[in-house]
Amino acid sequence: MEAKNIPEFRVGKDTDIKKLASAIYANIKNVDKLELKCIGVPAVNQAVKAVISARGLATPSGFDIIIRPYFDILSIQGEEKTAVGMILEKI
Repeated sequence: MEAKNIPEFRVGKDTDIKKLASAIYANIKNVDKLELKCIGVPAVNQAVKAVISARGLATPSGFDIIIRPYFDILSIQGEEKTAVGMILEKI
């Protein structure tokens, strides 16, 4: 969806929320946006919880994070899968 010059994180059902939140916060401090890609409901759940946690880190630093979600089709091992993508933007 977006230009691919932004950091991209793939999120799975076993992704550690605290580690992902820290990575989101650390990266979004230095760039205006980044992207999360999730396949499956558990992965989307982990991503949303990590963004909520990252917002908690960002707010005291004087900025906030918004999400622009979208659907995407990814090819994984020759099989097409529907993914939920999330563009995170610093405001």
